[in-house]
Formats: sequence, structure tokens, C-alpha cells
Amino acid sequence: MLPYKSVAFLLIVPLFILSTYAIRSVPGTPSDFAPKNKLHGSKTSGYIEAEEYRNGEKCGELDTIHIAMTLDLKYFRGSIAAVHSILKHTSCPENVYFHFIASKSKIPKPEDLQTIIKTIFPSLEFIVYGFDDNLVKNLISNSIREALEDPLNYARIYLADIIDTSVSRVIYLDSDIIVVDDIQKLWSISLSESTTIGAPVYCHANFTKYFTDNFWNNPDHSRVFQGKKACYFNTGVMVMDLVKWRKGDYRNRIEKWMEIQKEERIYELGSLPPFLLVFGGEVTAIDHRWNQHGLGGNNVVHSCRSLHPGPISLLHWSGKGKPWVRLDGGKPCPVDYLWAPYDLFRHFREELR
Repeated sequence: MLPYKSVAFLLIVPLFILSTYAIRSVPGTPSDFAPKNKLHGSKTSGYIEAEEYRNGEKCGELDTIHIAMTLDLKYFRGSIAAVHSILKHTSCPENVYFHFIASKSKIPKPEDLQTIIKTIFPSLEFIVYGFDDNLVKNLISNSIREALEDPLNYARIYLADIIDTSVSRVIYLDSDIIVVDDIQKLWSISLSESTTIGAPVYCHANFTKYFTDNFWNNPDHSRVFQGKKACYFNTGVMVMDLVKWRKGDYRNRIEKWMEIQKEERIYELGSLPPFLLVFGGEVTAIDHRWNQHGLGGNNVVHSCRSLHPGPISLLHWSGKGKPWVRLDGGKPCPVDYLWAPYDLFRHFREELR
């Protein structure tokens, strides 16, 4: 079981199945986690400390909310803004537990990451897992965008193996999102008995374009969608039943499609198509307000997108353009100003004064 309430300590846990390791963090005073170089509260951290968020009434009656996110140096600023937005808008911030996954090849010492996160969110409850890129590296094929070839982009496939089996459910979120609603609402959504994941689905999208002629011309492949109403969904926001995932052996089912891709080239877009192949037509539909995606534009960095009409609970800068890059470069899109208030990067905040 994960000890959510305890004294401050670091615990290294080997997960032999995935050759990963984990650094667990629980609440303590900032000085308990301050590194020798006095990163806490200094400009060298690059980030300011977030305000402290406390639970509202009746939070003790609610379950812990588990959120999984990857941490990458290139997108770290986005991840911090995402966490900040979640804490700011939820009525029970102390009930939220974060599961962060970082690449062992890029961040060989997750404890350094743990320290930095603690300087920004001193009371945050979280754990940092070291992800072994070799688990998936040989299964990845070339994509239209280099970022989609990063092994860490495929870590969501292994969440059920990485996260402790005492955790039965998790919300997976990409690093380029902000939440402007209570995450408790997303957590409380019920999945149907026949589905393992929930996500906003888009049935008007041209589903055929996600796969090559090699796929559609091979009846052994294309019959996977036979009898199903397969709709597009974005894997950057998913509610996942980890018990069903483990029972259904979905990791291996996705990996098998990736093996076929290496041999036959049946799709172009990174980690999304194998999810569509395994879960297409078998996803609990969640309200579109929980993934206003595409705000990063297409494959042109400065391609701006407008918000879709209707209520919004989560904004997602999927696509090549990221708000922090465009803001720093002096060429922001209008939607990037919606992301800026959650940015805790010190130098940007000082420039705003």
C-alpha cells in the first residue's frame, strides 16, 4: 500500500518488472527537503514557490485522487503549470496524489527532480518513478514529429505496471494542459463495465486518416474495427481503470500493434494509433469540456487556434506550439494568455511585474 500520510522520508523502491525505481515524497517542512545549494527560494531554482492550498469542508469523506504525468526537462515548465492549475481549482487539493514518471536516461537521479518539485510545492504528495527507455525503445518507429518518438511519450502504456497495485484508478494528463475546473469532477466520472478507459471522443473526425493504406488493405488488420463505432480520442487526457488494464493485458496488446508497425508501417502518428487500435469503439465518452485540445496548432509552431464554443474545464496545447515557448519568444497566440497565470517560472513572473 502507498503510505500517503507519514513523516518526511525518501524511499527507493525497485520495480523489477519494468526496471524502474521510485522516489516517494510526503509532506514535511520546506527545510526537510532543501538541497545543499539552497535551491529553495533562490533564483537558481528558476521557479517561485506556489501558494499553499488546503482542503475545503467534507474533503475527508472523499477518496484520494491519483494523477499520473510524465516529467521531461523540455516540458517541465508545462508540468509545473499543470500541477499548479489543478491545485488552484480543486476543492480538495490535499486529496490529490501525483505519480510523476521521468526518463532514467535523461534524469538519472529522480531525487534531484523530487527536490526541485518540493521547493515549488512544499506540501505536495507525490512519487517520482524512473522509467527505463529500453522497455519501449525498440518498438518505436519513425513519426512525423520527433517529439512523438521520445520513449517517455509511451510511458502511459506502462502505468499499470509502474504504479503500485493498491492504486486501482488514475487520471493520466499530458504536460501541456491546464485545468480550470475541480479535478474531483473528472475523477468521479464512472466508466462503463465494458470499458477500461474514459476520454472525450470525437466521432466526426476522419478516422481512416490515422492509418496507412497498408493497414486498410490488410483484412487481418482492418477487421479490428469490425462491428465497432470507432471514434478518435486524444490520449493526453484519460481516466484509466488500472485493475481492468492489468486483467485485460492491454500493455501487451498495444505492444503487438507496435511490432506490426515496425514491420509494415500501418500508421504515422506516434503513440496514438496503437491506442486507437486497441480501444477504438470501447471508450467511455467524457464531456468534451475535459479536453479542449489542439491549442498548440498543427506542425507549425506559430499556428494559432481558437477555443471551441461551449464550457471548458481543461485546455490542452497539443500540437507543436507550446505556450511557454511562444510567450518567451514574444509571439504568443491569444490562448497562451490563458496559460500564463499558472506559470511559476521565476523570470517570466518577474518580467510581468
